[in-house]
Amino acid sequence: MLLDTNSHSVFSLHYHLILVTKYRRQVFDDEVSDKAKAIFERIAPDYKIEVIEWNHDRDHVHILFKAHPKTEISKFINTYKSASSRLLKKEFAKVKTKLWKDKFWSQSFCLITTGGAPLDVIKQYIIDQGK
Repeated sequence: MLLDTNSHSVFSLHYHLILVTKYRRQVFDDEVSDKAKAIFERIAPDYKIEVIEWNHDRDHVHILFKAHPKTEISKFINTYKSASSRLLKKEFAKVKTKLWKDKFWSQSFCLITTGGAPLDVIKQYIIDQGK
């Protein structure tokens, strides 16, 4: 197992994040997902987060990422949801027509640590989404 390091610690912190659209509106296709991923990857380095795997179904995204011990994950998720909601609605008119009162993401999210399962199994699960 490869471990990450910083000046004071050695760690391996992997997370599986699932974000669902408000009222499970089916807004994701490959184009919208690619833009959502690009936004995630643009914000992530500021929080010492690195995307490992990304995929989507029509109404949600799955993200496997790694982080550092000092990463404020809930703050990052809220920042991402706010920025991506604004930018996706601005760029994709088709998305805006499917939403309820301009709400893009559900208020809640699912965040799971991945220490119990091999990363390859989780990665394959994310790759197989929407099939």
